[in-house]
Amino acid sequence: MSGLSQRLADFGYATGWRMTRRLPRSFGSTAFALGADLAARRGGGSVKQLRANLARVVPQADETELDELVRRAMRSYARYWFETFRLPAMDLAEVAKQVTVSGAENVDAALAEGNGAVMTLPHSGNWDIAGVWLASYAGTFTTVAERLEPESLYRRFVAFRESLGFEIVPLTGDSAAMRLLLRRLRENKLVVLLGDRDLTASGVPVRFFGERTTLPPGPARLAATTGAALLPTGCWFTEDGWEIRIHPRIRVTARAEVPAATQALADVFAGDIAGHPADWHMLQPFWPADTAAPTLEEAS
Repeated sequence: MSGLSQRLADFGYATGWRMTRRLPRSFGSTAFALGADLAARRGGGSVKQLRANLARVVPQADETELDELVRRAMRSYARYWFETFRLPAMDLAEVAKQVTVSGAENVDAALAEGNGAVMTLPHSGNWDIAGVWLASYAGTFTTVAERLEPESLYRRFVAFRESLGFEIVPLTGDSAAMRLLLRRLRENKLVVLLGDRDLTASGVPVRFFGERTTLPPGPARLAATTGAALLPTGCWFTEDGWEIRIHPRIRVTARAEVPAATQALADVFAGDIAGHPADWHMLQPFWPADTAAPTLEEAS
């Protein structure tokens, strides 16, 4: 991304946080939904990739059904951003009350054991609002933030999430973040990680919706190293709020068990995503088949 593009991105996000909270909720929600519909009709690169991803999730869908699913998925993604821009001006205690949660007892059991918990979830629904609920339920938790460019945009996102009660660790590529996450788990605290998009070159091979891909190894490795509970978590939108499902613990007690535990995570994620496909905000290539170079035969 060029320097100009970075500055424009920072300006756009700053404007979103400043202006969206001032809009009447009904007007803003409608405007974001209409923008999502326009993007779906235009069918740019990200929308085409979303369509390819959703075609794996709902393989039985015909072209018309897939068109409608993509439209709903883009509206879901727009809703995420609308809510994100409004969150700093919202009553967080009231937001937390509008979240329907099942499986909170799995968090309680993990903390009662004394080794903390690694809660890991896919890019589905509104994970920031899931964090608002968790902070209200169990106190602050620790998560990582990918380094964004420009630095001012990264700082903006960190400040936003810290204002919601999250402890943010920068993802720098060295071992500093991992050491802090290990320390928090040994203090019997919660670590929350997005676990469906592998940004490393050392992902764990899994089968996901019947096709080979990789997931990040971090969640299962942290659990194996510390004895923390590994808790797959799903979140999605409801008509008037949000829903979170905290699944039972996946046991992983040794590094040799990390691949099996990561596949178990993939299976739980797939079940939740299949139940709420429009709320999976995956607009990037996810399966290697979508990024592999074509063969000579395919290119001819």
